[in-house]
Order: sequence, then C-alpha cells, then structure tokens
Amino acid sequence: MATRFRPLSPHLQVYRFTLTMTMSIVHRGTGVALYFGTLLIVLWLGAAALGEAPFALVNRVLSWWPAQAILFLATWALFHHMLGGVRHFVWDSVRALEPASREWIVRIQLIGSVLLTLAAWVLLVWLK
Repeated sequence: MATRFRPLSPHLQVYRFTLTMTMSIVHRGTGVALYFGTLLIVLWLGAAALGEAPFALVNRVLSWWPAQAILFLATWALFHHMLGGVRHFVWDSVRALEPASREWIVRIQLIGSVLLTLAAWVLLVWLK
C-alpha cells in the first residue's frame, strides 16, 4: 500500500499574532462574560421584585469593591462586544479589510470601549 502525503494546514507557529486576532478572541470572551453580567442584572431585578429587604441586601453586596470591579469589567465587556459588532458590520460592508485598516479599526474599538466604560461610570456611578 502506497503512503499518501497530505499537505499540513498552517499552524499558529506560521502566523504572526496580530491585534486583530487578539481582539477576535477577546470578542468571543466578552460574549461569554455578558451572560454572567446578565445574571447580575437578573439578580438585582429579582431582589427588587421580592421587596425592600432583599433589594437592600443585593445593593449592599453590589456596592462592595470586588462586586464593583466585576460590574466595571462587565460594563467594559458590554461596550467592547458592542463595538466589535459594529466592527464586524463594517467588515461585512466590505470596508476596512486591508491589513492596516483592520488594525486601525481594532484600535478604535479598544480605545472606544475603554472611553465609553469610563464615561458611563463617571456619569452613572461616580457622580451620583
């Protein structure tokens, strides 16, 4: 029986890891993180529906600094994932597909998500 030699697919060692590849992975991770952020919202709304005492307890827990850090990261995940969707919409319209444009739009997404998160927290949490 003759041995057949098949071509091998390129592996990660062949590719230069780019910011676009990284943000693709982060986009998927933020999608998963949003499921857990949604559970926090459901917990908060459920406590509000149960009455004043459960609502006060959940508010106390969510005002603790580790919970605030999780909520801050969940806010960033929301904005980052949203802007990732906009990025994919731009790509679906056959724009910004050249390597330099892809890197530029990903940088805009990253900076925009950080700025939108900070703006939301300044306006809605820190200046209340």
